[in-house]
Amino acid sequence: MPPNEDILLLWSLFKQGEWDAYTKLYNQNFKLLNNYGYKFTKDINLIEDAVHDLFIKLWTNRANLGNPISVKNYLYKALRSVIFRKMQNQSRFTPMEDDYPFLFETSFDLVYIANEDERLLQDKIKSVIQTLPHRQQEIIFLRFYEGFSYPEIADIMEINVSSTYKLLYKALNSMQMSLKLSKLVIIWAILSQINKNAKIL
Repeated sequence: MPPNEDILLLWSLFKQGEWDAYTKLYNQNFKLLNNYGYKFTKDINLIEDAVHDLFIKLWTNRANLGNPISVKNYLYKALRSVIFRKMQNQSRFTPMEDDYPFLFETSFDLVYIANEDERLLQDKIKSVIQTLPHRQQEIIFLRFYEGFSYPEIADIMEINVSSTYKLLYKALNSMQMSLKLSKLVIIWAILSQINKNAKIL
């Protein structure tokens, strides 16, 4: 069974009140959600509280939940809202701010890169991404590192689909100007490293 069908079945069983399905859904997504939450704040307690609050709400309201096309997309969007609300309550930022906090980090260093030129390129890409506005960092993370589609990103970031294209274009254009490389080379370098990381995780 394809991964997406598997998690949709798990979601369906969870909605029916099966505790095992609920705990499996939690365990399968806990690390991913914590990793995403860590992009917005380094407050581990806030992140874990947000994830726990999200899953408590899911269980409480399970009978009224719909059937999302992508469970991962649904969870990311929901967690993002919970974290933003908690941060707002702590006066760390206001929802009207366009450039909310986003701390881009990658696990490039997990893989030993034999080619020195490739290693230097990966380091440069990481450094340049970290200089981008936070919204641009987030869309690069969601698009390339999490593999979300443009409609899914629009849903998570609460913007329209055309804005996701424009936002990603701006990010890649800024990287192109900084790195003096074509957009295709930059995308290839990012995806190449992601594939290497995936093989060892």
